[in-house]
Amino acid sequence: MEQYCFGVDVGGTGIKVGLFDASGNLVDKWAFDTRKTDDAKDIFKDIADFINFKIKEMKLNKDQILGIGVGVPGPVRENGYIPNFANLGKADFNIIEELHRLTGITVRTANDANVAALGEQWKGSGKGFQSMVMVTLGTGVGGGVIINGKILAGSFGAAGEIGHILVNPDESRLCGCGKCGCVEQYASATGIVRLAKDFLKNWDKSTNLSETEEISAKLVFDLAKEGDELALKVVDEACRYLGIALAQVAQVVDPEAFVIGGGVSKAGDILIEHTKKHYVPNVMKALKDREFLLASLGNDAGIYGCARLILS
Repeated sequence: MEQYCFGVDVGGTGIKVGLFDASGNLVDKWAFDTRKTDDAKDIFKDIADFINFKIKEMKLNKDQILGIGVGVPGPVRENGYIPNFANLGKADFNIIEELHRLTGITVRTANDANVAALGEQWKGSGKGFQSMVMVTLGTGVGGGVIINGKILAGSFGAAGEIGHILVNPDESRLCGCGKCGCVEQYASATGIVRLAKDFLKNWDKSTNLSETEEISAKLVFDLAKEGDELALKVVDEACRYLGIALAQVAQVVDPEAFVIGGGVSKAGDILIEHTKKHYVPNVMKALKDREFLLASLGNDAGIYGCARLILS
């Protein structure tokens, strides 16, 4: 009798669900909107209803389902307890207990950035490395640390918050986390746009950045690839802060490789080259020769990592 598992990646706007066979092959995947109410338990009722429906629709029985792996935004403890759910309603309950009650299936859970890292380590660009760090560059900067094939979650599920490493003690503007000078303020998509606008204020040379009212991180990287001097300066500054942050991470966890994902990573090799350029002089000699890779699983990294929670 063939066996399967579900990987469920819970996001602020949507929920992605993947069905995997016991060998880790993706059989099918779906997505539906995240329901926002005052009680985050409603989200897990929706997930349970969806999984129960799919099991019935595909004429499976629950003995064939090895488990459900779930990735959630915010810190979550290994036992399944989640103290809060950012922008997704009241939490303060146990995800494992709640979803098991609704489905009768074994459940495991972890932070969404951590499961994305686990997915890349298992089936993506990090395949072949037992210890790696993933950093995701999107609206913010997320991160996940994998050591000996396992997520480094920390005592309360909050490890791997790479985006909030201090890289500029002179910064006066607040980060969303409540302090100042985080790498997220410079290397995220929003941070790159802010850097560009800051540099434009004192830029008296020709640049295509001044010819548009709508600056985006993609535009900055595209112009940098074309040789625009200001765009190159912005890219290099963002990557300088990222390289410094990853050097600090390396000196704590000693990974074999760094995998960079998120929307900004679509910029490609220019991002890797400039980040490594600033990583090398800021890290101890024994850690200089580390692999820097672009993530390859895209938006599916989370569901792969969730499946790995069950199939590990």
